[in-house]
Amino acid sequence: MRISNEKKSAAREKLLITASKLFFEKGFHAVGVDTIVAESGITKMTMYNHFPSKDHLIVAILERSNELYWEWFENTIHGLTEPEKQLIAIFEAVAHQRSLSPQSTFCLYQAVAVEYPDPEHIVNKAAVDHKQSILKRLEYICQQDGLKSPGPLARQLFVILEGFCISSRFIGADSPAADIVHAAVTMIKSERK
Repeated sequence: MRISNEKKSAAREKLLITASKLFFEKGFHAVGVDTIVAESGITKMTMYNHFPSKDHLIVAILERSNELYWEWFENTIHGLTEPEKQLIAIFEAVAHQRSLSPQSTFCLYQAVAVEYPDPEHIVNKAAVDHKQSILKRLEYICQQDGLKSPGPLARQLFVILEGFCISSRFIGADSPAADIVHAAVTMIKSERK
């Protein structure tokens, strides 16, 4: 019984990795179940044992990405007790990621929102939940910092992060990574006046 569960876990993992790669390269609607199973070497029946549909597979990818994102977030602010330093560290880390690779700022959730615009669709809901959680966390940090308008500032900081991610795809290597840090610092400091 244990071996069977390990095989299932290995098959599920292989499907998640393969589908993620294919969706990144070609988009969500362009990749069908037949392509995913062919590329992964996993049978269609096994795939459906793990995921009732392609949409459920996408949601599982988004959930995994959410876990990785929050792990990155917590590591980024770890050891920083001052909320302002936490906010700045987030922007510095995003800017640094961009310097490592243009693909590092690819936002899976933005891509999903474009291909699944229906707010009632399970894939769209998973993307919205993730983005709302970021916004809430930014607002919490702004509140902890005692800033004048934590809600509006959190939304502005969120828009800068989102805009940077999408603009990096269009501008490429010349994307102004340092500008997002400067913009964030300027906005945070203005809330102290």
